[in-house]
Amino acid sequence: MTERLHREPLLWLVAIGFFMQTLDATVVNTALPAMAVSLGERPLAMQSVVIAYTLSMALLIPASGWIADRFGTRATYTGALLLFGLASALCALSTSLPALAAARLLQGCGGAMLLPVGRLAVLRAFPPPRFLGAMSFVTIPGLVGPLVGPLLGGWLVVIASWHWIFWINVPIALLGCLATWRYMPASAGARRVPFDAPGFMLIGVGMAAVTLSLQGLSELHLPGLVVAALGAVGVVAFITYWHYSRRVVAPLFTPAIFNVPSFSIGLAGNLATRLGSGGMPFLVPLTLQVALGYSPVRSGLALVPVALAAMTAKRTVVLLITRLGFRRVLIGNTVLIGAIIATFAFLSAAEPPAIQVLQFALYGAANSMQFSAMNSLVLKDLGPAQTGEGNAMLSMTQMLAMGLGVAVGAALLGVFLRLTGGQPADLAAFRLTFVALGALTALSAVVYRRLEDDGESTRN
Repeated sequence: MTERLHREPLLWLVAIGFFMQTLDATVVNTALPAMAVSLGERPLAMQSVVIAYTLSMALLIPASGWIADRFGTRATYTGALLLFGLASALCALSTSLPALAAARLLQGCGGAMLLPVGRLAVLRAFPPPRFLGAMSFVTIPGLVGPLVGPLLGGWLVVIASWHWIFWINVPIALLGCLATWRYMPASAGARRVPFDAPGFMLIGVGMAAVTLSLQGLSELHLPGLVVAALGAVGVVAFITYWHYSRRVVAPLFTPAIFNVPSFSIGLAGNLATRLGSGGMPFLVPLTLQVALGYSPVRSGLALVPVALAAMTAKRTVVLLITRLGFRRVLIGNTVLIGAIIATFAFLSAAEPPAIQVLQFALYGAANSMQFSAMNSLVLKDLGPAQTGEGNAMLSMTQMLAMGLGVAVGAALLGVFLRLTGGQPADLAAFRLTFVALGALTALSAVVYRRLEDDGESTRN
């Protein structure tokens, strides 16, 4: 009887953790211009605030399962909430961009463990027939986070200051810790596999070096030789891990999983497509506020149709894939997203509100269908023993691609600002950036040409 009473609060606890994670991935976007003014920085330099969060999440997600098995789900989830709350307070207390970026890096480490460990706790608490319904309940707040995030960020900037974007996390995290200790079982994994520290280091170095090389083109203003060297270090680290993982008994990720064609193609598509579309949550609020003069609240309201359309379109993609197959849907929708991103070059203060709402809604719907299709493709053919590893790699790739997308978008904007000789508020540079991101996104459709209509890889 006691176990039954604990199960429902457990779902709410994990749902709130997922909400906090997704909220903080989006809530800062509309506040970045205000943060830049407060910290005496250029708006474009604020990309590190977003990248630090997504990069640390990408790095820690693969380790979250091992940490939960080693220390138990309750202790790990409590530690993640404490770390998230502490890092949020440090973000609010930051008086410089480096300090804020460092605090966001720490915040991402806590956020990285909230959903994977929470999902593991639900898996262990609910029998298989009830697990799907339980996870559906848990993921709903994660869809609401991106909906309220931009608007909440803009509203808090206007009525108080950007610091409150982070202060509101602190009491929620503390209450979450108490609830975790009360309602989450202290379960640990029965299998104790040694942690692959060398593999973890190689992947971390690879992700950090590639991200820094892209940031070096814009925010960091690094010499070309340094940018190239960082990129080379990242590539070498990934190649080294590939060869290393084939020789060890328990690598962080086993190379054999890439023998599943739908997994390898879907993962490559996730990364390629997000390099273009991943910069949009960073660039659109900057365009609206810096180039068009929108207030933070108005900027947040403009982004609401994106999230609403994204939630509405999720069911449509299942019907399309059933009728047309993964190949046709992903190629066509990727090109469509690229075309829609390019239309953001026509944003202007004189644009009719109805046209703008339609434009943002179309982008949100197409983007949502793309993510659902890509994620389903990645996981659909994995065996039971590969699902956990594949899901962890997918989550890591998504977070990495989001950070790289911001870096690519900021780098392109920096290049176009230099070419046009304009100031940060120069609308022409933003327009050229949207066209370039649209073209980059559309070109990523070639990844899916290796798929047959049923989603299997073409055999040469």
